[in-house]
Amino acid sequence: MRPGELGGRPLAALAGPGHIAGVDIGGTLTKGVAVAPSGQVVLRMRRPTPVAEGPDAVLQNALGLVEELRDKVRREVGAKPGEDVVAVGLSSPGVVDEAKGAVRLAVNLGWRDLEIARVASEALGLPVRFGHDVRLGAMAEGALGAGSGARDFLFLPIGTGIAAAVVLDGRARRGFDGLAGEIGHLVVSPGGPQCRCGGKGCLEMLASASALARRYRNEMAGAGMGPASRPWPDAAGVLALARGGDRVAAGIWADAIGYLGRALAMTQSLLDLELVIIGGGLANAGESLLDDIAAVISPLLPFQHIPRLALAQLGDEAACLGAAMLARSA
Repeated sequence: MRPGELGGRPLAALAGPGHIAGVDIGGTLTKGVAVAPSGQVVLRMRRPTPVAEGPDAVLQNALGLVEELRDKVRREVGAKPGEDVVAVGLSSPGVVDEAKGAVRLAVNLGWRDLEIARVASEALGLPVRFGHDVRLGAMAEGALGAGSGARDFLFLPIGTGIAAAVVLDGRARRGFDGLAGEIGHLVVSPGGPQCRCGGKGCLEMLASASALARRYRNEMAGAGMGPASRPWPDAAGVLALARGGDRVAAGIWADAIGYLGRALAMTQSLLDLELVIIGGGLANAGESLLDDIAAVISPLLPFQHIPRLALAQLGDEAACLGAAMLARSA
């Protein structure tokens, strides 16, 4: 099964009475799925997130996507009254209080102290549950994807930033203040580049997809070796250059994997995990990414269990599917 594909098969973790909607509100895209009572995903939709138009526009855009899913379930899927969308799950990044169904702070969306579950439920006239995007993505990977059968694992999407969800005994842990899993802000190079969080040398600044692209651009431009007519490579392009023998790209890739491996070794020493699932854009590097990480981790864990490494299977729909699972519990 390729990332992001479920093969059209019903999924027990998503089955239940009526159709449900799962919507993931991201800083770039708002994505949604509708799931039939059988557990089969019957509709998929995505829209740009209108961040530039302000926080209320972001919320209204998400609610509009739910209404459109609801309408399509009636018209295109042929759901009977009372069997169209009966519950909604929403997810977003930020500091999230799942118990209150609220966002304390989501900088990329412009939200602060938003009781999103209550507001959305009142607007839609439906039960609404709300959760953190990475934690919900982890629960979806655990039930439907690469984490099937694992009870203790780390879900680590690596893209523009780096976040993680810690799953222990089958539950994604929120932590005392809702910040469990912020592995991207482990300091792996004291005195390193300034991070938006206020720290220096955070993993996110050294091993994220955006960090790879930024460092290659800076090093090549500094040496007066910028591309003449083509755009600067993204992280995938940097990896392709590294694999093709570009020494600058190879050094940047090796550094990033070294920092990532060290952060994972520290995490493993603390949590003794069975599995680490790598997702996000960097996971497109494929099995070679896992081989490179394993080569760094192994000597750093001389007596600890070395976790199994796997690529995420649900692609960028993981949080949508996790939100749909949450809706089933509404």
